[in-house]
Amino acid sequence: MFRKNRPPVTLIAFIISALALVPCGAAQADLKPLISPVSGSRAMVVTGQDLATRAGLYVLRRGGNAVDAAVTAAFVMAVTLPRAGNIGGGGFMLIYSAKKKEITSLDFWQKAPAGASREMYIGPDGKSDQRLSRFSYLAVAVPGTVAGLAAALKRYGTISFARALIPAIRLAEDGYMLNEMQAADMKSYEQILKAYPSTVKIFFKPGGVPYEAGDMFIQKDLARTLRELARRGPDAFYKGSIAEKIADQVKANGGILTKEDLAAYAPFFRKPLQGSYRGYDIFTMQPPSFGGTSVIEILNILEGYDLRACGHNSAAAIHLLSEAMKRALADAARYAGDPGMVKVPAAGLTSKAYAQDLRKSINPGRATPSVQIRPGNAPGYEKESTTHFSVVDREGNAVSCTFTLNGNFGSGIVVDGAGFLLNNEMDNFNIHPGAADPGGPIEGEANAIAPNKRMTTGMAPTIVMKNGRPFIVTGSPGSSRIISTIVQVIVNVTDFDMNIQEAVNAPKVHNEWLPDELRIEKGISPDTVRILGQMGHKVVMGDPMGAATSILVDQKKGTRFGAADPRREGTARGY
Repeated sequence: MFRKNRPPVTLIAFIISALALVPCGAAQADLKPLISPVSGSRAMVVTGQDLATRAGLYVLRRGGNAVDAAVTAAFVMAVTLPRAGNIGGGGFMLIYSAKKKEITSLDFWQKAPAGASREMYIGPDGKSDQRLSRFSYLAVAVPGTVAGLAAALKRYGTISFARALIPAIRLAEDGYMLNEMQAADMKSYEQILKAYPSTVKIFFKPGGVPYEAGDMFIQKDLARTLRELARRGPDAFYKGSIAEKIADQVKANGGILTKEDLAAYAPFFRKPLQGSYRGYDIFTMQPPSFGGTSVIEILNILEGYDLRACGHNSAAAIHLLSEAMKRALADAARYAGDPGMVKVPAAGLTSKAYAQDLRKSINPGRATPSVQIRPGNAPGYEKESTTHFSVVDREGNAVSCTFTLNGNFGSGIVVDGAGFLLNNEMDNFNIHPGAADPGGPIEGEANAIAPNKRMTTGMAPTIVMKNGRPFIVTGSPGSSRIISTIVQVIVNVTDFDMNIQEAVNAPKVHNEWLPDELRIEKGISPDTVRILGQMGHKVVMGDPMGAATSILVDQKKGTRFGAADPRREGTARGY
């Protein structure tokens, strides 16, 4: 475990900043949520960074709802979790309104600039240049985070946009003490971050010296940017001074993102994708995320088997998980794309009848070689550095949100004078249709680059409903491993009667389809690994997968149980 440094000065600065939101005399009472237990609470926040969790919980404590808390926490993560938290990226959000008894999905995903072209990363030799698609100004897609968070707050929140920004502004202005994980993140990506002078000014001390755990990290430029957003709203980012800084810097360095691209950006409220599993209703993201479609497709396949009788993480259960994953991700490779530009058969891919057909191709005792698996004929044709957070308030409103810069620290490019990182989400397009993406599965023509197109992603914030009310609120970072992580959290709770922390902590497995290998975490029995090998699986021990920040609601008692994933930094706090 990493040591978390929480010096009195940082905590005091945070509390003082938060007191700007509350009447005089409330300070003593509001110290309580900072030390409350993480389970058995009436309201719960789980995020990938503790200061963000505290900020979100404080908003709930002062009468804000789940959306108020989620938006506040997201902006704090833009300050305190720079490798993934962002205002220069994008994401997806599921919102359950207890009053309306409905779930809405919000797409604030990034999209290609109008000047994007199919061949923009192909060199004279006909090969793709990953440096251009990952670590250059050409890698930057139109950001959606600011517009999306503002839209969520406007439709479902109770506090102002400016108020939601206060904790983030204070933490950027006054700084916070880096813990070991934060300092290690910066050092791990030192080469990328040092490629741009504007980035060096933010992420290194004078002389290019790396920050150490225990150092105060102050971001004055980012504080000014957040203050500008508080004063002028999201238009400052898309049409005002911030937009000018972004566009001017990108243009001066050979990029294609323009002021017109920023001004034309808009998030979308969409009907969520709905499925079911053993009597539970599953709500998740529609395309352009292939994550939600794949989660439901995998669960539909698994529903035809008695996993409980197999035993948790037995060879039989892992075999079935692996076979279901392979088939779903093969389909994602063919069909995943922007539904505004290509036909995506989400209804067919998530149908029970289609899952029944896929089960016929599964041998219960033998792995199907991936070369023999091809995307199915779905009826009705149609990265690692992400972060997820979940919130449930006292009234039963719930938020499941995943957002990202794509790679760790995105493109590595900080907007000079504005203090925030730009994404490298253009790399999520398929540069060579039919070729393997190092961060995910082989992708097809549906995800080829086109102007103004949204690239596909595995992100899949998910809400599991029981008796018409939220039961599990979950999601994860981890590229295509997001899908397998979410599926296993749901299966662990519903099939194996685990509590939410057990479900999150349990060793995970993943099969990408191609390459043909079954990736497992430490903790799977060597005997199980041996049996899986005898069944024809190529088993590979991999690094920890995902970080399933999750909440389970005990509907009888009305309590919320939060689970932060020990695989990454993060906390669960409730009151």
